[in-house]
Amino acid sequence: MQESVESLVSLLESYRGRDKVIRTVCYGSQLVGGLLSRQADTKSSSQLGKRLLLLSAQLSHCRTVLRLFDDLSMLAYSHSYGFGASEEDTGLRWISVLNNISDQLYYPCEHIAWAADAELIKAKSDKWWLLSTVLWGTSLLLGILRSVRVLALLKKKLQRCERDRDGSSGGGSPRRSELCRQMRGELLSILSSMADLSNAIHWMPPGFLWAGRFPNWLVGLMGTISSLIGLIQMNSSSSDQLDGSSSHTYSDS
Repeated sequence: MQESVESLVSLLESYRGRDKVIRTVCYGSQLVGGLLSRQADTKSSSQLGKRLLLLSAQLSHCRTVLRLFDDLSMLAYSHSYGFGASEEDTGLRWISVLNNISDQLYYPCEHIAWAADAELIKAKSDKWWLLSTVLWGTSLLLGILRSVRVLALLKKKLQRCERDRDGSSGGGSPRRSELCRQMRGELLSILSSMADLSNAIHWMPPGFLWAGRFPNWLVGLMGTISSLIGLIQMNSSSSDQLDGSSSHTYSDS
């Protein structure tokens, strides 16, 4: 119990950790609130559902405000990555560069939309919210493509490792387990991005695929799945980031 509390405190003391916890509570509240609001059997459950939906909206707004200060950290990451000269695969390099560009452009668009809603500037926020959603969706799609490419490269490495093991006295087991661990991480990243992408499409203008058709509980479910995966990945890679992981993506709406 003591270790669990200490782990939670340590998570909340970091900005990224606190954001992931807030995100999980935000979408979890929307999931439960959406389910309770659908139940018309008791007035108390319906009221609780509405309160949870209000809590979710406030936490979402809180994360939007906190992201006002993410531009510089994203810029620092993009600058350090550059054109991915250290990347072995050309396709992986350019997918990552485009991903970074999408993430970088996401922030000013969202900031303008937020400022317009807050009446700090005279502008219509709708088009800026739409543009930020498009950039977020683009980033998620690129992240999925990147993970698929990384999986293909890891599979080739795993096959080489298997051949080397068959031709030796059984060495290379630690290398094989490391490759399997990285592949599991990429599969989780794909699942997380797909869950978020389903919500991004839901927030697009009506008429685009399933835009506007998700009930609150389904939006909450997709977001909760993504958020829990993010917490798992943060816990498993606190000391060393997974190779090819999409954890660098800051536009985690």
